[in-house]
Amino acid sequence: MTDKEKIIQLYKEMYTAMIRKDRTELERVHDDSFILIHMTGMHQSKSVYIDSIMNGTLNYYSANHEDMQVTISNDTAKLTGKSRVNAAVFGGGKHTWRLQLEFTLVKKSDDWYFTSASASTY
Repeated sequence: MTDKEKIIQLYKEMYTAMIRKDRTELERVHDDSFILIHMTGMHQSKSVYIDSIMNGTLNYYSANHEDMQVTISNDTAKLTGKSRVNAAVFGGGKHTWRLQLEFTLVKKSDDWYFTSASASTY
């Protein structure tokens, strides 16, 4: 599997873990330095982000992936993923979002990890 294929697979695994509320998998795919920047500008560390999924602040029900663009430079990469995500977040109602996440990743040994993500709509 190429690095590009590994990164795309990681993106899909992340969404599956978010939907299943799989803490172990979420811990695995995100680097300890991970920061998520929400559409509102709010920043969440890896632990706060994962806790928010686990405690129901962020609820994800499905994701249909429409586009994933990857650029790689040595042991760093950028991924822009566009997915239609059915979610209920921060006490709001269930809604399907056209969610775009712009990720940075780092490669350690032979594995890729998300180090940051910035959310927007498309």
